[in-house]
Amino acid sequence: MKKLLLGFALMFGASLGAKAQNSSPYDLEGAVQIALENNLTLKRSELNQLTNEANLLSAQGNRYPTLSTGASSGFRWGRSINPVTNLFETERIGNINLSLNSNATLFSAGRINNAINQNKANLEAGKFNIEATRNDIILNTINLFINVVFNREQVKIAENQLETTEDQLARTTTLVEAGQLPLSDQLDLQAQNATNQLEVINAKNAFRIAKLNLAQAMQIPFTDDFDIVDPELEIDQNLMASENPALIYETAVNIMPEIAAAQKTIESAEYGVRSAKGAFYPSLGIGANVFSNYVDRAAPGQEPPLFATQIENNLSQSVNLQLNIPIFTQFNNRSSLQRARVQRQLAEVAELEAKNQLRQDIETAYNQALAAKLSYEASLTRVESLGESFRIAQQRFDLGAINSVDFQVAQTNFFNAQADLLNAKYTYIFRVKVLDFYLGNPINLN
Repeated sequence: MKKLLLGFALMFGASLGAKAQNSSPYDLEGAVQIALENNLTLKRSELNQLTNEANLLSAQGNRYPTLSTGASSGFRWGRSINPVTNLFETERIGNINLSLNSNATLFSAGRINNAINQNKANLEAGKFNIEATRNDIILNTINLFINVVFNREQVKIAENQLETTEDQLARTTTLVEAGQLPLSDQLDLQAQNATNQLEVINAKNAFRIAKLNLAQAMQIPFTDDFDIVDPELEIDQNLMASENPALIYETAVNIMPEIAAAQKTIESAEYGVRSAKGAFYPSLGIGANVFSNYVDRAAPGQEPPLFATQIENNLSQSVNLQLNIPIFTQFNNRSSLQRARVQRQLAEVAELEAKNQLRQDIETAYNQALAAKLSYEASLTRVESLGESFRIAQQRFDLGAINSVDFQVAQTNFFNAQADLLNAKYTYIFRVKVLDFYLGNPINLN
């Protein structure tokens, strides 16, 4: 899915021309890459994955024996036993002790293997969670990017409407001054001109907010110079997916990383249950020890042996088996098993939630795409009809056949229809591409 979404961004961005990633204006590819690089949620997920790797390494290490060595040196005063003569003395005795220890688990009722498998499942779940996070960031950035394009078009429509009104106001003012039109026509157009000016201001504010939202998603400081490269987006008559939501879901549930992550979490929880059950069984271990020491005292009338000689003479070894049989553990084992089973049930609930959310997202995207398609088709006819109606109204107004109110109604209807068409167009394109994403298809806007 990550490759598909990045493909979406690359294909989209390729049609816009190459732009430097750290300069403005940004193309879609650059915006997506910066959003991925700067997103702190993604960074946190990647750092958590390092913890999962460390946990797996620790679990795998339990298969191997431990090995440690140590040394100590010191002095004793007063009444103590001379290790050489085994007699009590009151002299100062210096000593050096050396040891080597090793322990290994021979049987643990599968707890080590289950712990390893559990951490492997956690690691896999973490990878899928990172991929799902990347997908969310990419889709969100694409949506915000298209929203900037849409709001820029809205500004153009509002400015065109204002320009038309200003032209009509200038002409009407001239005719009123010549006594050919009543003053009310001029006043109506002045009011309409003020309204159109406000609409331009509102459209520019919405455009600025859209750019701000995109910049914040990219985690970069927002300035007035922030801008994007507008793509050339056209509607394909075959753009709408032919599959219904149920068929799309059947495909998506097998490829979406959030579902795979939930399934891996269930697998991890199952190994946790097995490991908790293993605590009820005996465990068997083996330990080995090598020890020697040196003291600076000797038998009366003799010199202390050389260090190496004394270490060799005092060398001792031991091997022992350690059997641990749990009889009563203050209900710790039972409570651990209960917690593990609850954790598995919670993981199963989380998987069901993820599947339900995926199904709902697909259903929502499908219905929004279908509604946008129908709205786009209706808006095409509406814009064509109202455009012709506005052209006729403009001619009649110029000839004085209709008043300014009728002209304003025709103008407002036409520009509102253009805005509705624009909204339906971009909504349609984005929603259908989201459906393509759920189907696992390479997303191509060309």
